[in-house]
Amino acid sequence: MSKINKLEIKQQIEEKIIKLKDDINKLTDLTKPISPDCAIGRVSRMDAINNKSINEAALRQKKTQLKALEYTYNHLNDPEFGLCIKCGREIPLGRIMLMPESKKCVTCASR
Repeated sequence: MSKINKLEIKQQIEEKIIKLKDDINKLTDLTKPISPDCAIGRVSRMDAINNKSINEAALRQKKTQLKALEYTYNHLNDPEFGLCIKCGREIPLGRIMLMPESKKCVTCASR
């Protein structure tokens, strides 16, 4: 993989990390405990609890993705970066640009 491609990937990862950190901050605010003394109706409270659960799941997913992106960012210069961990073939640049944290080529990932 060329240095130009790695610079593009690095920039892409940096942008995604910034966006993920912003999303995590927003979701953290949305997952704060719901106070039982709020003057909302029972149905509204159930809806708020349901929304909180959905936001908690999204928060976990974003944190997992952030860890994977940070790992990838720190290992961009490794000799095996961009190679599928299963078959050893080069992962297409388009896939890496869309999902920099992916460690498998499309064929191996679909199995």
